[in-house]
Amino acid sequence: MSDRTININVPVLARVEGEGALDLRIENGSITDLRLRIFEPPRLFEKFLEGRHYSEVPDIVTRICGICPVAYQMSAVYALEQLFNTEVTPWINAMRRVYYCGEWIESHALHIHLLAAPDFLGFENAPAMAKQFPAEVRRGLRLQGLGNQLIKLFGARSVNPIGVKVGGFHKAPDEATVAALVERLRTALPDAKALIEWLATLDFPQREQAFISVSLRHPLEYPINMHDTTLCSSTGHNIAINVFEYYFKESQVPHSTALHCHLEGKPYLVGPLARLNLNHEQLHDEVKQALADTGFTFPSHNPYHNIIARAAEIYYALLEAVRLLEDYQQPTAAAVEVTPKAGTAYGCTEAPRGTLWHRYEIDDHGIISAARLVPPTSQNQARIEADLHSSLQVLGLDNDETTLRQHAEQVIRNYDPCISCATHFLDLTVTRN
Repeated sequence: MSDRTININVPVLARVEGEGALDLRIENGSITDLRLRIFEPPRLFEKFLEGRHYSEVPDIVTRICGICPVAYQMSAVYALEQLFNTEVTPWINAMRRVYYCGEWIESHALHIHLLAAPDFLGFENAPAMAKQFPAEVRRGLRLQGLGNQLIKLFGARSVNPIGVKVGGFHKAPDEATVAALVERLRTALPDAKALIEWLATLDFPQREQAFISVSLRHPLEYPINMHDTTLCSSTGHNIAINVFEYYFKESQVPHSTALHCHLEGKPYLVGPLARLNLNHEQLHDEVKQALADTGFTFPSHNPYHNIIARAAEIYYALLEAVRLLEDYQQPTAAAVEVTPKAGTAYGCTEAPRGTLWHRYEIDDHGIISAARLVPPTSQNQARIEADLHSSLQVLGLDNDETTLRQHAEQVIRNYDPCISCATHFLDLTVTRN
């Protein structure tokens, strides 16, 4: 069997956001070619931003992703406010954190129940899984819907929200609306705890790997979307976000319309597992206890524990939203005045799938002259390919092609790649005679 040649092509990956493919070639018992191909045409959002007024940026970048629009808005807003020396109120900071919690709940619940769990339980898709696990799927959809309601509370709508502006929000929700939602959040807490308990019963492959974890870090709180954070790694980095480009280098690969990003030449992991690996001690006590009760400890070097990390963050986000909203009072103003100035703006937040970094060049009139956005999926691509190499070798390359293909797809889906988000770049060379 070891002298056979296998070519596996997955032309379109199912149960991921966007369109990508996998090419795998095995010769004489070794992987000779492995490419996670992202072939969607670049959407050129950085170019769309050029020439736009800074006030238009939040509504433009929210269109980059229908699943994690809040992350794009918040990274942009923090970047611009940092440059403009804008001091927002404690209320704005707190409500932005609530807004972001909604996105974590919505995105993680979607990925767990509709994209990842069927792989662990041996189902082709979520509808097939729902026939055997109807209560679990309904619970997941309830959690996802609740996350959408939190986004809508401050964003005016849950898809491509428009409630955010540089300096705060366009409108503050009234106290009665918030009080009703807080009760729903409290009611959902047992669901979130039960989700961790259910996922703990899954048969996790034992796939310990050596990888670098990267996420934001804050001295006091679990990192989501706040100021005063630094970029940290499991190898000891602790850097300001404005020097990201010194340590993290992107490069074009022939098989992808997205860039691959490396930390000082090495692949690395961003996302829920990386965040828990670096910040698990800052989780709420209830979340830490729920994980302890199921026997999970962090840091973990098993990539499949990503699904447990997502469930832990759902529980955390619910608790955090309740904490911040339970004494809610509608402010007299939902935003502060903004005075633009020229310069370079840097912003970074933790999208559900991982660290999202923005840089903007702005002129004296508040017009964007250049933009660079580095999404989590481009940062995880090299790590996904490294995981595929390692885990397929452990699985055994003598397995039949169906087994190898299914395993490779599960590895990719475990990272929850947002392929469309990653296709921002086009290396254009023009030769004129």
